[in-house]
Amino acid sequence: MTDYTSATVTSRESTDMHLRNVDLNLLTVFDAVMQMQNVTRAAQVLGMSQPAVSNAVSRLKVMFNDELFVRYGRGIQPTLRAKQLFGPVRQALQLVHNELPGAGFEPEQSERIFNLSICSPLDIKLAPKIVEQIKNETPNINVNIKSYLNSNIEHQLKYQEVEFFISYKEFEKTEFHSQPLFNDEVVLVVSNKHPRIKESVTQEMLLNEQHSIVSLDDIGSFSTLYYKDTHLEDLITYQGTDLNSVLNIVSRTYLVAIAPRWLVESYSEQLDIKAVSLPWEKTERPCYLIWHESTARDKGHLWMRNLLSEVCQN
Repeated sequence: MTDYTSATVTSRESTDMHLRNVDLNLLTVFDAVMQMQNVTRAAQVLGMSQPAVSNAVSRLKVMFNDELFVRYGRGIQPTLRAKQLFGPVRQALQLVHNELPGAGFEPEQSERIFNLSICSPLDIKLAPKIVEQIKNETPNINVNIKSYLNSNIEHQLKYQEVEFFISYKEFEKTEFHSQPLFNDEVVLVVSNKHPRIKESVTQEMLLNEQHSIVSLDDIGSFSTLYYKDTHLEDLITYQGTDLNSVLNIVSRTYLVAIAPRWLVESYSEQLDIKAVSLPWEKTERPCYLIWHESTARDKGHLWMRNLLSEVCQN
């Protein structure tokens, strides 16, 4: 008969023994090198010599049985394995840091890098303001902003590969927190040369036009809410990669599209297009700031959250 209790204890002892043989300080080096993508800059952040960091990277390669970093231009580039490790390692280090006595966050002294994902077209509206605000608030904090969205965004948030996501859509899972930032008004956009739609549009007119949308295959498609499984889906003529291409097609055809008013007005003169109010009772589209619950006690995360909220709400 198998003694499962004895087997469990033996397994736990084996795991503990393995951890005791690991220099956990190497993980802080890994985190810094991943963020800086440069051994020299990582050494400066860590207060170590460059040879010491290089030696630590060599030991990390042995620990994880992977090259982890390869030369790329004047810096280095992480391997696929390094990218897979980054989120879990960073989350573990942050959890430990948050429990240390006196752990705090001083933005003026911090050299932290924050990673954001902003769905299109909100990146056009918000990215410049966020970059400028951070530059004004603190000299050393940096931000990496990605304007695309993929199906892995929940995993990236959970393991802090991306700390924040700004989107028109909330996540249903309770482990993700969200904060409303503002409401965008959505309108119908048409060419100024459109022969039928001038200053207003009725529901009947809307149902008799050909439509241009952001591809419904795109996970972050702005158009999905209005077209997928609705009476408008059969009217789709063109599906583009983003709203910029959609507006461009509208400007050169008699197609119509649904888009945020601010975006249409930004391109109205350049593309010779105009915004027409939709014949709907509800034309507001809320925008959300989204993060994972695992960051709740991260003081740096809270500082950045407040900054993003202030920038976006203004």
